[in-house]
Amino acid sequence: MRGKVFAKTIKLFLLDGIPNGRMTCELSNWTGKAYKLPRNMIKDSAKREELSNTGVYFLFGKPDITSEKDVIYIGEAENIIKRLSQHLNEKDYWNEAVVLISKDDNLNKAHIKYLENRLHQIAVKINRYEVKNSNTPTQPSISESDQAEMEEFIENIKMLVNVLGFKAFEELIQESIDDKKINSNFFIKAARGANAKGQQTSGGFVVLKGSEIASSTVDSYPDGWKKLRQELINNKSIIKENGKFVFTSDYLFNSPSAAAAIVMGRSANGLTEWKSTKGISLKDMESIKS
Repeated sequence: MRGKVFAKTIKLFLLDGIPNGRMTCELSNWTGKAYKLPRNMIKDSAKREELSNTGVYFLFGKPDITSEKDVIYIGEAENIIKRLSQHLNEKDYWNEAVVLISKDDNLNKAHIKYLENRLHQIAVKINRYEVKNSNTPTQPSISESDQAEMEEFIENIKMLVNVLGFKAFEELIQESIDDKKINSNFFIKAARGANAKGQQTSGGFVVLKGSEIASSTVDSYPDGWKKLRQELINNKSIIKENGKFVFTSDYLFNSPSAAAAIVMGRSANGLTEWKSTKGISLKDMESIKS
């Protein structure tokens, strides 16, 4: 169980007065500030003085093939807007940038190198996005007090990036204020060896590491599920172990039904197939009782 979580105030400001334009994002009582910048508006931002400051940035893009992950590039620069302008010519896979700077200009080169390294580590570990960095950023040596300050800075970065719509740093399974209610495990045990455990989360339905899927699929199995099942096997998200097909890590599906279909090897209604240890379906667990 995590400690008490306090409510927070976050201010969004639409620089261009439109929802798909540039925006800033600030957390009350914090010196950091985030900018969300569409690729086609980078040049329009060149005259914004604070974007010439030191900071870290993220380039976000969509995959060329629908079933692949969204992509992220993590970088740092002493002049953010200059570096982003260079990326316009160097990289074509991204369409939005998120920039983090300090309003009091208190980040030095060692700080941003530390932030870049740690955020890269976190994104790779969580594995929601394909990280496009060709090399792992090096971690500089900073004082213990600076390290503590940067770790707090990272927690706020993760929050603001999430608020801006990018879950690159959000764990698949979140600790909850009420873990018993929100993070209850649900199970499927069915034909052909299906034996899986999962959790409903704010981002979708997560099938947990070690879950076993059906060893075969039914003749009527839809082509879309066949393709996804094979992709999960090809990319080692699911491996064959001791004659069983097993998830090698927690895996996020868009819905309980998608998760159930892969686990059971047939079309399935996840709301009724996923059940608690007491046999209560996810549908009934989510129902609001009058």
